[in-house]
Amino acid sequence: MMDRIALILVIIGALNWGLIGLFGFDAVAFLCGGQMAVLSRIIYSVVGIAGLWCVSLLFRERDQQTGAVA
Repeated sequence: MMDRIALILVIIGALNWGLIGLFGFDAVAFLCGGQMAVLSRIIYSVVGIAGLWCVSLLFRERDQQTGAVA
């Protein structure tokens, strides 16, 4: 369950970075009152932690029959 939550947060972060790169629009800052607003910083931090969590997915062994993480 934690893996799915982290992956969802990383996808949200990637979409936000895509908006920044393509259109110069930061959706998190827009929705939360600017980049330095407390809520924006919390969201950025949680997404960053989720990214670190997802790095662990690269190094986990998977069960060959089910594809589940062992």
